[in-house]
Amino acid sequence: MKSVDTIARVRREHFVRHRSIREISRDLHVSRNTVRKILRSGATEFQYEREVQPLPMIGPWREELDRLLMANEGKASRERLTLIRLFEELRDAGFRGGYDAVRRYAKAWAKERGAVTADAYVPLSFAPGEAYQFDWSHETVRINNTTVVLKVAHVRLCHSRMFFVRAYPRETQEMVFDAHDRAFGFFKGTCTRGIYDNMKTAVDAIFVGKDRQYNRRFLQMCSHYLVEPTACTPASGWEKGQVENQVGLVRERFFTPTLRIKSLEELNGLLLDKCIAYAKTHKHPEMTDQTVWQMFEAERPHLVPSSGCFNGFHASMAAVSKTCLVRFDNVRYSVTSRAVGRPVEVQAYADRVVIRQDGAIVAEHARSFKRGETVYDPWHYVPVLARKPGAWRNGAPFKDWVLPSGLERVRRKLRGSDDGDRQMVAILAAVLTDGLATVEVACAEALDQGTHSADVILNILSRKRDTPPPVTITTPEALHLRHVPVADCARYDSLRRID
Repeated sequence: MKSVDTIARVRREHFVRHRSIREISRDLHVSRNTVRKILRSGATEFQYEREVQPLPMIGPWREELDRLLMANEGKASRERLTLIRLFEELRDAGFRGGYDAVRRYAKAWAKERGAVTADAYVPLSFAPGEAYQFDWSHETVRINNTTVVLKVAHVRLCHSRMFFVRAYPRETQEMVFDAHDRAFGFFKGTCTRGIYDNMKTAVDAIFVGKDRQYNRRFLQMCSHYLVEPTACTPASGWEKGQVENQVGLVRERFFTPTLRIKSLEELNGLLLDKCIAYAKTHKHPEMTDQTVWQMFEAERPHLVPSSGCFNGFHASMAAVSKTCLVRFDNVRYSVTSRAVGRPVEVQAYADRVVIRQDGAIVAEHARSFKRGETVYDPWHYVPVLARKPGAWRNGAPFKDWVLPSGLERVRRKLRGSDDGDRQMVAILAAVLTDGLATVEVACAEALDQGTHSADVILNILSRKRDTPPPVTITTPEALHLRHVPVADCARYDSLRRID
């Protein structure tokens, strides 16, 4: 088929210079039939497409090759065979053609297959305050020169594109609650609808279509914030495409290169600053004349007002050991000694653990994520010391226990006494009844007097206790005397016996 420049020369020679077909054919070395076709069609380009591809070698094996290609496409990427391997399997089955024929056919098959299965999407639009999207990502940071993989919660307002990110050590339900609480506190409100994937911390069962059985605690959180949860179709990330794209943006801009920080609190403060800075310096993708922050400020009045923090804990039952310890998330926490022997409820928050028994709090600790660690509160073991004062010297909860200055000075002075452990235990036991501040003052007063005896300190505490006011007894009217007796000692003479 003639090239475009040859076709152009034929057209110019005939229509501009008015030359005949014979002359054009002779000068340009083009057949007369070709010249006639160019002039009569008026086309400036001709393309040849073969209507029937003979495929002499592939033809008899086409169905088998299609089957191999389809089966190979359905495998995981790591298990897929190369075209060389497919060619070898086909050759072992009796195929006598070459590899190039298989390669060309596979390329055309993939192109046709891609045209059939290509995904098309409809752009979405959200009203102010209508919806937000939530998702998790895993990011790598260095905390105190230790490489750690953290779970990062992403919350994004669909209208203004304002986003909030916060890092956590876990991806558990209490972390989900805390992320929502902090995000809505930052936004100063929430939306009427939340879009989620089918994470286990929210969805217990997936039914046909959009029907879901949500987790009871997750529904409580949504009810608290007046949010209607919406779950995506499984493996359909485009249904929350904004937050999916945000994951890549945050990873590229906030976590590359790898951040070096001292603590998780420092990281979360840095992430919040980066979110605000990005929103103030980048244009909204649709309203290009405004920044994301300006759109966010305009959306704020349309948000549903937040009704305060949700009591977002994950509850589980646990047993108390005889050493006053409760095991949760591979960490042991101490509880007060009176809780031994009965089960307790562990309420795990994102940053603390509260342990209750019969509704009363028997322990509260900052949450630890170090596997195998034991977290003690020495005051939980003080009642036990009253019965076992010898445990004061070598008890694990009391090692490296930092006491207030007055109590610490008394402890050092009592360390050399024969009954120093017993005296120190008596002073610590007084804290449970009189309070730490009062005992600290009594210790300071005793030290000022040049003594550190437990008896003196307990005596000072006794004198400082407020004496109760005298009890006023009201006499009933029926017991009042109507005739006041007269004091007359002469009446006793009548009792004298006269012989």
